[in-house]
Formats: sequence, C-alpha cells, structure tokens
Amino acid sequence: MPDISLLAVLLATVSSFILGGIWYGPMFGSAWMAAHNFDAEKLRQNFNPVRTYGITFLIGLATAYTFGMFLGRGLGWNYGATYGLIAGLVWVGGSLATNQQFERTSPTLLMINGGYHTLRFALMGAILGGL
Repeated sequence: MPDISLLAVLLATVSSFILGGIWYGPMFGSAWMAAHNFDAEKLRQNFNPVRTYGITFLIGLATAYTFGMFLGRGLGWNYGATYGLIAGLVWVGGSLATNQQFERTSPTLLMINGGYHTLRFALMGAILGGL
C-alpha cells in the first residue's frame, strides 16, 4: 500500500470541491454557462444534486489519492504546489486543449476549465506535499 496521508487526500478532495464551487459559481459561472449556451433554468432540469456532487466527490477522492501516489510524502507544500501546477497546466490543460481542437469549443471554455484544473492540482499538490 502506498504511503499516503489519508487526511491529506481528504483535505485535497474537499479543497478542490470548494474551489470548483467558487470557480464555476461566482467567479466564472456566467461565462461558463454562456460558453455552453446554458442558462440556470436549463441546468436545473433533471439535475440530481446527490448523484452529481456525490460522483464528483468520489472522482475527486480518486484523483487526490492517485496524485498523492505520484507525489509521495514529505515533498513539502512548495514542491507539491509546483508539481501540481505543472500537472494541471500540462497534463490536464494540454489534454483539454487537444480535445478543444477537435471539438471546436470556445477558447473561453478552455481557459475556464483549464484554469480550474491548473489551480485545483496546485492546491491539491500543496496539501498532499505538505502533510
């Protein structure tokens, strides 16, 4: 079994969940909806918050755990944040940018989603590296 702080995994998961609520809420929620041609009423249709947030939390938990496996323990918050920034920007952001080229989605959407994941991984990396 990998040597990972389960407390750090839980805190990293919760932090990315909170960041997502702020990022896709008051910060960029309107721009994100506009890039998808959504409105608040359309998003509420057939929305199951227990299912959506529950699955999102479990995915976040798996993401934090496996990222912790890559980082290891005792890295320090600064290296963890740096490695997280790189993972978010290059691995996730680069993957989203590749999809964006073929899907021809809005560059705004790429910036919003890529920016979230870049900060998400930097935050998770800082927590995982620091605990």
